[in-house]
Amino acid sequence: MTPPPALAGERIDFPGAGQLSAYVAGQGPPLLLVHSINATGSAAEVRPLFERLQSTHTVFAIDLPGYGFSERSDREYSPRLMTDALHAMAAEVRRRCGLPQDAALDALAVSLSTEFLARAASEQPRHWGRLALVSPTGFNGRRPLRGPPGSTRGLPWLRRVLAKPLWSQALFNGLTRPGVVRFFLRGTFGSRDIDEAMWAYGLLSARVPGARYAPLSFLSGQLFSADIHTVYEALTQPVWMSQGTRGDFTDFRSADLVRGRPNWSFSVYEGAGALPYFQQPQRFQADLLRWLQGANVDAATGH
Repeated sequence: MTPPPALAGERIDFPGAGQLSAYVAGQGPPLLLVHSINATGSAAEVRPLFERLQSTHTVFAIDLPGYGFSERSDREYSPRLMTDALHAMAAEVRRRCGLPQDAALDALAVSLSTEFLARAASEQPRHWGRLALVSPTGFNGRRPLRGPPGSTRGLPWLRRVLAKPLWSQALFNGLTRPGVVRFFLRGTFGSRDIDEAMWAYGLLSARVPGARYAPLSFLSGQLFSADIHTVYEALTQPVWMSQGTRGDFTDFRSADLVRGRPNWSFSVYEGAGALPYFQQPQRFQADLLRWLQGANVDAATGH
């Protein structure tokens, strides 16, 4: 089946890390939005920002490889693939907006995708501008993550087990049952009050042929970087990290590694979950716009 578009904008297809898809709308300087990684992910996860920022920016929202309208083939899904997709997306944005090939692109990423955005920005620092990291992964606990460059936290044996044709589709179907998806979204939002449109779209997206391949790599840890602390510390661009205080994603103890660096700023949204732009949209948008314009938002919170 083919789901309807996730966002109300022009959908574009272009090559890079396989066939990629994205949405674009609005006018003004370009801004890229990158959804998170999970069983039912897609550009639908950044809908509030895509809709609200069109009056100030030309907003692009990518479907990462294995999600949405991008290629969902049976292949290796890795940080390298996702990072290459962002490099290709940045080049497409510059092409469509008539910008120089080395023009810096501002971007916002959510959860695990913050690792891919950070890696892209560390690899091609001239091509990336201000980076907004929403509930970034890699900061939970105190374990140092400074493995060999490009290494992952994946368990190859688990990936092989999860990929067995005998049960892989049945496993994925179980993980994407309506009640299960709702359960995980409640953990993400830190509330029983979730975004119903995102829940409904995720169910549709999970029924697209090939939808299981990227999520099963995610479950085996293949998409988590073992060197992400080194990557985060290498960033020279202005970085804004935002987080909520409710739900399953509130452990950011290792953020002390970058706290105090002059190019990093931080905001905590009290009472919000891992997607504060859904629960406190006006405040989050105001903070984001101020930060994109160069203001310090360290003091901006959900109080």
